[in-house]
Amino acid sequence: MSTSPPDLREVFWVMDVYREAVDYLESQHVAAEADIMEEDVFQEEAVSSFLATMNIESIDLPDTPLFSAEEMLEKRLVVIKGILESEELYLAELDTLLMPMKALRASAGTSQPVLSNQQIQTIFYQVPELRDVHRSFYSDLKARLDTHYQDELSEESGKRCFELEVGDLFLRLVNHIGLYGGFIENYEKAVEVVKKCTNSDPRFRTLAESMMSTNGTDKARTKYTFEALLYKPLDRVTKTTLVLGDLLKTTPAEHRDYAALQEALRLSRSFLSGVNESSQSKRDVTLSHDMRRQLMRDGFVVDSSEGHRSLRHLFLYTDLLLCTRFKHATRGKQDQYRFSWYLPLAGLKLCWVAEQERAPDMNVRLHSIRTKMHLLRQQLKQHSRASRGLVFTARNKKKLEELELMLFTHSPLYRLELFSSSGKSHTLLFSSLYELEEWRENIYKLTSGTIETVPPDLLTLTGACVKLRMTQQPPLHSLSSGNDRDSLCGTLTVAIHSASGLQQPAGVYVCVEVDGYEYYDRQAQTHSSVHSLNPHWDQELSFQVDGAQSMRLVCVSQRNGEDDAVLGKTTVKLESKTLSERWRRQTLRLGQVDLAISLKYSPHPLEPPSSAVQQLPLFGVHIEKVAQQEGVLVPHVVRCCVEEVERRGMLEVGIYRISGTSSDINVLKAAFNSNLREAVSRLRNAEVNSVSGVLKLYLRELPEPLIPAELFQSLAENLNIPDENSRQASMLSLLQSCPHTNRNTFLYLMHHLQRVADMQDVNKMTLLNLATVFGPSLLRPPVAGLNGPSLDISHEVVVQVQVVLCYLQCNNLPEAQTSLPRDADAEEETTHM
Repeated sequence: MSTSPPDLREVFWVMDVYREAVDYLESQHVAAEADIMEEDVFQEEAVSSFLATMNIESIDLPDTPLFSAEEMLEKRLVVIKGILESEELYLAELDTLLMPMKALRASAGTSQPVLSNQQIQTIFYQVPELRDVHRSFYSDLKARLDTHYQDELSEESGKRCFELEVGDLFLRLVNHIGLYGGFIENYEKAVEVVKKCTNSDPRFRTLAESMMSTNGTDKARTKYTFEALLYKPLDRVTKTTLVLGDLLKTTPAEHRDYAALQEALRLSRSFLSGVNESSQSKRDVTLSHDMRRQLMRDGFVVDSSEGHRSLRHLFLYTDLLLCTRFKHATRGKQDQYRFSWYLPLAGLKLCWVAEQERAPDMNVRLHSIRTKMHLLRQQLKQHSRASRGLVFTARNKKKLEELELMLFTHSPLYRLELFSSSGKSHTLLFSSLYELEEWRENIYKLTSGTIETVPPDLLTLTGACVKLRMTQQPPLHSLSSGNDRDSLCGTLTVAIHSASGLQQPAGVYVCVEVDGYEYYDRQAQTHSSVHSLNPHWDQELSFQVDGAQSMRLVCVSQRNGEDDAVLGKTTVKLESKTLSERWRRQTLRLGQVDLAISLKYSPHPLEPPSSAVQQLPLFGVHIEKVAQQEGVLVPHVVRCCVEEVERRGMLEVGIYRISGTSSDINVLKAAFNSNLREAVSRLRNAEVNSVSGVLKLYLRELPEPLIPAELFQSLAENLNIPDENSRQASMLSLLQSCPHTNRNTFLYLMHHLQRVADMQDVNKMTLLNLATVFGPSLLRPPVAGLNGPSLDISHEVVVQVQVVLCYLQCNNLPEAQTSLPRDADAEEETTHM
C-alpha cells in the first residue's frame, strides 16, 4: 500500500499507544499470533480513525503507587527482564533489516543493479551502528541478569535483588542516542527511496514485501514490509524513554541505580524533545513572513461556559489558541485530548476583570473543601511512617488530589475574556493574577504584530498535543515534588510601603500571592492609592502559610474609564533561613516600578482553616484597635479620605463645611466597614463633599477623641499663656503624652488642614473655619464628675476650637509617622527582577 511519509510526531504518538497495548497483552499472557504481516500501521487513515474514537470527558489524576520497597524490587526485576526480551526482539528486527544490505551492495556493481550505492546508503543510514550499540547493551544486560539468577537461591536473595545494578548500562546506551538523530533526519528520504524502488523494480518489491524474522523464545516467524522495519528505530527511541520511566518508578530512591537512571531519563527526554522540535519545524504550517506554527505555551485553566466551570488544557500557538479536554492516562493507556474550541489570534481582543467577592454559598463550599484537605494532610502525616498504612495513605493522597482539583476549579476570581473578530468569545478563569498576566502577555506579544491564521487540521492538531505539551499536570501542590522541610509554615506578614517610577499619575494597588497548600487564603491586595506618581500604602497583608516557598507580586494601575493595566510583576523566593520575626525591608523591581516592601515570618503550628472572617468594622471602634488590625499608625480610612480630598477637593468652595449627601456617606461608611479595597474604589467616584463627610463622620464616631479627655483641662489652661511661643511649646509637650496612634493621626490631619488653608483664597476655608468644623470631633471634655469640674457648653466649644486652632497655627508642627517602624537600622536590600 502506498502512502505519504508519515508525520514523525503523529507516528511517535500512535505507536506509543500501539506498543503499550501490546505490552499490556503480553503482561496478561495473551500470545501474539505468529507469521503476521506488519502492515503500515502508521497510515494517516489509521491515525484519523484512532483519534476519532477517543473518549476524553474528564480528567483523571495519576494512580498513587501502593508498593513497598520489596514489591518495587520485584517489579523492577520484571521490568528489566521485559527490557531484555524487548531488546532481543529489536535486535532480530535490525538483523532482518540489514540482511539484504550485503547482496544489494554486490548488485550495485553489476550492469543491472537493484539499487545504486547512493540509494543503499540512504536506506541503511546509521542502522549498522544502531545494531552494534544495542547488541553491546543486550549482551551486558543479559550477563548481569544471568549473574543475578545464579545467586537467586541464596539466603540473601533480597539483598542480591537490591544490589542488581544496571543504571550504568542504560546511561551508556543513552549516551549513544545521538545516532538516532541521524537516522531520524534521514528517515523520510529512506522511505521515499523504498517506495520509489518498490513501484519501479519487481525484484526490490518482492524483497520489500516479504522480509521474515525469527522472534522470541518460541522462534515464531514474523513477516515484515521494508517500511515497517525502517520504522522500528523510530519506535525504539520513544520506547527507550518509556521503559526508563517505568524502571525508575520501580527503583527505590536509595538504590545506587537511581541517580544514573534519572540522568539517563533526562538525557533521553531531552533528545526526544529536540527531535519533536525539529520535526515540528519541518512539518508546521508556514504562516506569513516565513513564520511557522509553533507551540509557545500551554497549561491548565478553568473554562467558563454558560455558568459551568470546566478544567481545560490550553495551548497557545503562534497563530491560534487551542482549548482541549484532557484525560490523564490510566494504567496501560495513553494520555488523550479532545478538541473543545479554538480562536485565531488575528484580531483577538483581551480584557481581564477581577470579581469583587464570591457568592456566600461558594465561600461555604470552599471552606468545606479546605477543611477536608487539612484533615487529610494531618492524617497523612500521622500514618506516613506506619507500615500498615500504605493503602490508607494512597487513598488519602488520591482524595487530597481530588479535593485540590475541586478547589482549583471553583476558587478563581479573575476572568480573562477573549473576543474574536468573528464574534466568538470565551472566558477563562484564574486563581492567580500573576498567571493570568503571563498568559495575557504571551498572547499580546503574538497579536501585536501582523499575523495570518491558516485554518488548522483540528484533528491532527489536537492529537499532537500529547507530544507537544510542556505541562503534564495541573498545578496542584499535592502533586509537586518540593521539599516541605524548606518551606514556610506559620504566619507571613508583608508590608507594602510605596512605589516609584510611574510614568504618569495613577491609582495603583498591589496584589500579593503565596504558594503552598491551599488550606488558607493565599492572595491579598492593598487598597488603591490616590492618583500619584509615587503611590504609598504602608499596608500590612498577613498570610497563614503551609508549604510556602515563593511569593509573587503584581502591581496594577487603575485609570478612570480604562481597563486595569499591570505595571509589573515579580517572584520572590521565600527562605526560612533569611526570614525572622523582625521586619526585613527590601526594594523590588517590577517592570517600570520600584516597590518597597518589608517581610517578617513567625513559624508555628497552624490551626485548622476557619471560615472566611469578615473585616472588622472601622467606624465606632477604638482607633488603636483599627490601627493594630491594619498594622499602621494612621488608619487607612483617614489617609484615603485625605488623599482623595487633596487630589480633587482642595479648590472646592466650602470643603469640610458643606456636607455631602447623607445616603452617599452611609454607603461609603458601609463599604469601609466591609471591604477596604471596594471602599477606596467607591471613594474615587463619589462626590468630594461626601468624601470629606466620611472623614468627619469617622472622627465624630470614635468612642474616644484623638486628644484624650483627660488632657482637656490642661489644654484649656494652656490657652491662657500669654507668650505665643511658650503656649505652643506647652501645647506640643502635652500632645506628646497622647498614645502613638492618636498623636500621629492628629498630626497627619493637622498638616492636611494646613494645606487646605493654604488654598483659602479659592476654597474659602481659613484655619479658624477648619478649627470650628473639626474642634468638637477632635477634643471632648471629660464626663462630669470624673476628671474635674464640668464646663458649660459654650465654654466647651470655645476651648475645642481654640485648641485645634493653636495647633494649626504652629509652624514647627512635628511630621506624622503613618506606619510602624520596620527595622529602620537594617540595610535595605534591592532586588531587580
